[in-house]
Amino acid sequence: MEQVAAFLDAASGLMPQTLPIALILALAMLFDALVGDPRWFYRIVPHPVVLIGKPIGFLDRRLNREGRSETDRMIRGAVTVVFVVGSAACIGWALAALFEGHAWGWAAEALVVGIFLAARSLHDHVRRVGKALRSDGLEGGRREIAHIVSRDPRSLDRHGVVRSGIESLSENFSDGVIAPICFYLVFGLPGLLAYKAINTLDSMIGYKTDRHRAFGFAAARLDDIANWVPARISGLLVCLAACFTPTAYPVQAVRTMLREAKKHKSPNAGWPEAAFAGAMGVALGGPRTYPGGQVVGVWIGEDFPARLEPRDIDRARALYIVANLLVWFAALMGGLAVLL
Repeated sequence: MEQVAAFLDAASGLMPQTLPIALILALAMLFDALVGDPRWFYRIVPHPVVLIGKPIGFLDRRLNREGRSETDRMIRGAVTVVFVVGSAACIGWALAALFEGHAWGWAAEALVVGIFLAARSLHDHVRRVGKALRSDGLEGGRREIAHIVSRDPRSLDRHGVVRSGIESLSENFSDGVIAPICFYLVFGLPGLLAYKAINTLDSMIGYKTDRHRAFGFAAARLDDIANWVPARISGLLVCLAACFTPTAYPVQAVRTMLREAKKHKSPNAGWPEAAFAGAMGVALGGPRTYPGGQVVGVWIGEDFPARLEPRDIDRARALYIVANLLVWFAALMGGLAVLL
């Protein structure tokens, strides 16, 4: 142990006290790509997003009661948003202050940022959908897709399972990868944790159901605002990635994104989804069934085929990997330019 401590002390003397934020991001993305979300670890220690969700669930149960008026529930929902997001930002500020000035503070910060990125876990979830379709057929695909979408998997045929996987990959590229990166680069750790709180709030209470229409109004609107810029950056990145992906069509990606992104019911999700649809030459979206009933969704890329196969998941994964590599390379080069 004394030898290890001596080695770390010697190494810390050779390392800078701080690193450019872009270089920390590059290290965080590398950590996420190599490790992802280790299931064994999070069976012992709760994932930070799970910890963020606990106060949201508690406040939802205590403040969002059916006997209260819509206005009262809306106000209480807004208070919940301010409390949860503010608390997350304060924790981020405390962590940043703790890491600042320490020889290995940059490494600890990169670890925290990597934990809050979902690039590897999202890829792995979608990969398992394609693998299950090939090995176990439709029932296997439905079983795996149920882990990443909220729609009723029993309503999906083989092609619907594939479309759902690609749609999840495209939409979550924005709010699981690009949005956290944007908030971290602009606002540091407080911004990163605040964004994850916003995103978790929306995923838990930002629904237009009778229970959450009023209480979750502030959470849903804030999530729309927070993702406005990252969603459009995500779409542009997918179009750029199509230039370097042999099975993709960059010009078609741009045209489809500009023409059809606004057809999506979400003000943001349509941008990366339309970019994926155009880059791959496939139709995404369409009618879908949730536990609460069927939703008449529009088709994104309606001129393209909608009968997709597991190989199309492989094409989507290749496009997704290239898009992530472009972000990582930009962060690495930007960080090295500042450092050197």
